[in-house]
Amino acid sequence: MWFKQLSFYRLSGDAIPDVTQLTDALEKRPFQHCSGLDWFSEGWVAPAGHQESPVYSARGCQLVALKREDKVLPASVIREFVDAKVAEIEDKELRKVGRKEKLALKEQITDDLLPRAFVRSNRLSAYLDGRRQWLMVNSATASKSEALVSQLREALPPFPAALPRTQLAPHAAMTAWLAEGEAPAGFELDAECELKDGSENGAVIRCTRMDLTADEIRQHIATGKQVTRVGLIWRERIRFVLTDALQLKRLQFLDVLQEEASQAGDDRDSLFEATFTLMVEELGELVDELVEALGGLEEAQAAAPAKPQPAVATAEAVVAGEVDVPWDE
Repeated sequence: MWFKQLSFYRLSGDAIPDVTQLTDALEKRPFQHCSGLDWFSEGWVAPAGHQESPVYSARGCQLVALKREDKVLPASVIREFVDAKVAEIEDKELRKVGRKEKLALKEQITDDLLPRAFVRSNRLSAYLDGRRQWLMVNSATASKSEALVSQLREALPPFPAALPRTQLAPHAAMTAWLAEGEAPAGFELDAECELKDGSENGAVIRCTRMDLTADEIRQHIATGKQVTRVGLIWRERIRFVLTDALQLKRLQFLDVLQEEASQAGDDRDSLFEATFTLMVEELGELVDELVEALGGLEEAQAAAPAKPQPAVATAEAVVAGEVDVPWDE
């Protein structure tokens, strides 16, 4: 359940679907296995093995999962079959096989091999936070995140989700933090960073297990290098690496959160619910504070109205059993 990476998108408040709308839309686009001459297939599946609905909803957040299967048919295998077929024709018919004929043979052999190819599958989870107006995707790979957003747009057109635009560019803010030797309030510098020279084919400096307040780091910045990623710890609860594309890599939920989730119960449903509840609350606060540290969103994105959401209690209070929360079904 715990996300390992994070890309997040700003949602337009008047276009965020409710649970019923989202469920109906995704049920019409279920995952089907890749078969025949298809190179890949993708569709929506239940977010967890013990569930049936393609949407899991709790505390104003809707968890979804996109599954994809890809045929694994290396070019070297196709080439080997083509070469063997070409050699067979040339030996039997005593003639050279031309380029066009080779291309035709390649297409025919590919079609013959595809149904027998191995299949590689993967799942990508994401959730919609209607209260905070974020789409959170468990990936720091732009192509994978965009593929999930595209599938949501096809299921719920127009589904306007856009990458956040902050007042301060992430690379400029991160460079300033290291130049000053101090992270913004709520964050602390961890022990790794990457600096790049802005010139073409410029130098790249990667530092790990290093004090980021050291003079050596500031010297690199003084020579014109800019920070493209930096390790941060948020309120001693989450460790991550922030990139200049505003992505969070190597998310690590620290022990205090793991312990809070484990106290919810031993059965699968209770643990899943508690883990999801804690994760969305913590990631939501983290992203909000990170955006604030970058000067806030640009005016056009910040002004988007949000749908009214019911008041919610803190994740800690819910797990501790101090309050009752009307969980969505």
